[in-house]
Amino acid sequence: MQVSLWLWLAVLAFIVGMLAVDLLAHRRAHVIGVREAAAWSAVWVTTGIGFGAWVWWRYGAELGQQYFAGYLIEKSLAVDNVFVWAILFAYFAVPRELQHRVLFLGVLGALVFRGLFIAGGSVLIASFGWVLYLFAAFLLWTGYRMLRQRDEHLDPERSRALRLFRRWVPMTDDYHGQRFLIRRGGKLLATPLLAVLFLVELTDIVFAVDSIPAIFAVTDEPFLVFTANAFAILGLRAMYFLLADLIHRFVYLKTGLALVLVWVGLKMALKIDVFYVPTTVSLAVISTIIGVSIWLSLRATRGQGRHALPTPARPPFGVATDEQLTALEPLWRRRGTSRGVPAPRDPDDARSDEELRR
Repeated sequence: MQVSLWLWLAVLAFIVGMLAVDLLAHRRAHVIGVREAAAWSAVWVTTGIGFGAWVWWRYGAELGQQYFAGYLIEKSLAVDNVFVWAILFAYFAVPRELQHRVLFLGVLGALVFRGLFIAGGSVLIASFGWVLYLFAAFLLWTGYRMLRQRDEHLDPERSRALRLFRRWVPMTDDYHGQRFLIRRGGKLLATPLLAVLFLVELTDIVFAVDSIPAIFAVTDEPFLVFTANAFAILGLRAMYFLLADLIHRFVYLKTGLALVLVWVGLKMALKIDVFYVPTTVSLAVISTIIGVSIWLSLRATRGQGRHALPTPARPPFGVATDEQLTALEPLWRRRGTSRGVPAPRDPDDARSDEELRR
């Protein structure tokens, strides 16, 4: 597949443009409802499918099917990521109007990290063909582990990552609007929103370790791997707001995702020296597994309505009052320095006035 530098730049420019449109549309913090989430989901899915149709028309049916197989894998595995976000936001009682800002930056970081993973994976596969054996074994093991742990869920209370973050990063105990950093008493402090963003990024990196090898099982074209990932990830925020209150209904989806990982692991193992499974067959198998798991889930939970996950009786973080927000110091310049007035003295600062003047 011959892809010019200009095509790469055009795709990247389009992605950046779509992110800018999304950012402008949600520049003010507000609660995103089901109707708005459904509209944005339709936009992102239409964009992803439209790009796949262009690949099919421009490069032929085989590469078009490879793109759609990769897109379907990434979109399906992303649903599990959405469920983890819902658990994190519920446990940390993140105000609903602030969730989009966290997810926007989280998805932006995910695009960067996945781009790096894809580049590294492409180089490894091109240089060391035996790496495919490792990828295949990893996918089979991950699918088996997911199948065994299908009824287990993330427990944020036992998160080592959060404990390390709180140990090394000074932070407040209250959300301060959309701010990730504040200055108080002359000290720069992280807000809980930054801690949640850190966990969102970390979970996406963990999920990328599974999903990137999975997509290499259906295509080894870096352009298709990246674009399928990008267009699947771009719609994650809208998907979250659409599905977050329905995760209790997808009871068999994790089983379906586990079977998809096992299937693509087998496909990759057979592809190396034994037999190449046609992309049409692979796409049909993946679509069937996901479709059946969703149908069985909705059938088993019919009659259940939407409801958010419960928050703890005593959430780990609170919300700053209006008085606290008004009293915040400028983030990058201490209050009063521009008018020749000394900044407020930090009571914990043991330095003398003479040392401060110097």
